[in-house]
Amino acid sequence: MKRARQESIPDKIQRYKGVILVVSIPLLLISFVLFLMPRSPAAPKLMTTEDMSTVAVGRKTVPGGLGPRSYAVIFDAGSSGSRVHVYCFDKNLDLVHIGKELELFVQKKPGLSSYAEDPKEAANSLVSLLEQAESAVPVELRQSTPVRVGATAGLRTLGDETAEEILQAVRDLLRDKSSLKSQPDWVTVLDGTQEGAYQWVTINYLLGRLGKKYSKTVGVVDLGGGSVQMAYAISESDAAKSPRTSDGEEKYVKELLLKGTKYYLYVHSYLHYGLLAARAEILKVAEGSSSCVLNGYHGTYKYGGGEFPANGLPSGASFAECRSDVVKALRVDEPACTHMKCTFAGVWNGGGGDGQKNLFVASFFFDRAAEAGFVDANLPVAKVKPSDFEEAAKRACKLNADEAKATYPHVSEGNLPYLCMDLTYQYTLLVDGFGLGPWQEITLVKKVQYGDALVEAAWPLGSAIEVASLT
Repeated sequence: MKRARQESIPDKIQRYKGVILVVSIPLLLISFVLFLMPRSPAAPKLMTTEDMSTVAVGRKTVPGGLGPRSYAVIFDAGSSGSRVHVYCFDKNLDLVHIGKELELFVQKKPGLSSYAEDPKEAANSLVSLLEQAESAVPVELRQSTPVRVGATAGLRTLGDETAEEILQAVRDLLRDKSSLKSQPDWVTVLDGTQEGAYQWVTINYLLGRLGKKYSKTVGVVDLGGGSVQMAYAISESDAAKSPRTSDGEEKYVKELLLKGTKYYLYVHSYLHYGLLAARAEILKVAEGSSSCVLNGYHGTYKYGGGEFPANGLPSGASFAECRSDVVKALRVDEPACTHMKCTFAGVWNGGGGDGQKNLFVASFFFDRAAEAGFVDANLPVAKVKPSDFEEAAKRACKLNADEAKATYPHVSEGNLPYLCMDLTYQYTLLVDGFGLGPWQEITLVKKVQYGDALVEAAWPLGSAIEVASLT
């Protein structure tokens, strides 16, 4: 049998050309369509460290590494001690971390007013604080970083001449030994209304309330050593009704433009009514032995260059009698009050209103509450009522000096004899002085949560915001 001839490839193509055309034409059409379609985007790359330099931290987006920054160094030269705050801002004046914290905060005792006889030594007491502040600022930014020194009520009590000698010594120190940017008028005694306004700005800034209508802001009471300030936003109509002040006195209302919103800020500072100064005023009423001083204590209270007998009564301290002395010291029924509504010592109360309803109370209020044991010293804020101070005062007034020492281990020896007095004063100041209800809720504040960090609820931040926006 003959072997069949093997068919060539061209012969096969010729024989199956119909089938090939049927199959290839659709394939060519599909390829053409795919060629015309837009290409799919490349897969996204992973974010680098630089891409992630802007991180969200709560209510703000805060640059974490890149972008322009500015620093501000603010000294709070108070009556009970000196403190330095260092802040870092981005271009939007939002706080930026300095290391792990949103501020550098260092303090030491005593305050500048304790060096009344030696102004140079007063200035030298700030050296260690200054060195720590400078170390927190990058070398290349130090010459452009403003440093302010705001002395408060402690220096106000020394008299103009003595206070100015101390301030000049501080100016000389900053000029000769600091690499930071200083100006003579940045070292000054703050008037009380400045201090109160800065404190109001600080707390409302940290809470994210600036830029909102005034009724959404919070009011502030700041109890320092030498003075107490109250500040809260009021309506434009109430501002128009504010009483006129005498020549040389600060006006009751300041107009502030913050985050595009105009605020009418009622603010008043009561000199001689800070916690330490008020002790002297209360002891003046007692004239020797005081129902506010714990039984078993006999001594002399020194404040502002004066000395006041401070002796406990044999019968012991008494909350009711102490409260009577405090009311007299506050001059609650001051006949000079010519306005419809007054706080104490003849001062207009601002009219009240929405801006005062949510009240944040700072400084010595928090400290004494923690020492008396009715708030946790480790927490930044606490919700309390004025009646909590009343109850704490009644407990403290029943003790003698030795019993108080065992009961209140966190109160310093110098403050123990006056614990009944301090707590009674704080209750009376809130209720009789500022007109709060005994069971009205208030917020004791030491620090405020801002993003992922806690920031001191102190006036220097308000000053830093002002100077940073000007430089």
